[in-house]
Amino acid sequence: MEKIWKYLVEGAAAVGGMIAGWYGGWTQGSKVLVILMVMDYVLGCACALTGHSQKTASGHFLSQVAFTGLLKKGVIMLVILVAALLDQVIGGGADGGGIMFRSAAEFFYIASESLSIIENAGLIGVPVPKPLKKALEALRDKNDEE
Repeated sequence: MEKIWKYLVEGAAAVGGMIAGWYGGWTQGSKVLVILMVMDYVLGCACALTGHSQKTASGHFLSQVAFTGLLKKGVIMLVILVAALLDQVIGGGADGGGIMFRSAAEFFYIASESLSIIENAGLIGVPVPKPLKKALEALRDKNDEE
């Protein structure tokens, strides 16, 4: 059993390394985005479990809505991958050049995930600073326009 576990861990590490290579490595933007995505998903579930979700008619948890949330997060990661591959095609990314498209996509989704976290916090009764929300909306809109 120990050997099987060892092979599973080694296989997962190899697959993870291959995927990280496709993305051009693990950047600060990647780390922030993944952390925010996890936080948003957990907080979205917390909203639903407390009956404050805006995604269901009753405001409560629904596994189909939770699955859709995970699916959206997966698609976000695919969009980031497309941006990273575009950077590699134009001479940046994995071979040490610029990461223009990937950075732009990460900034957009970082702002969107942050806004979602703030909105979910507000739904469960946590006060949200308006300047922070406005700044995140401006960042998201600016990246969307560019």
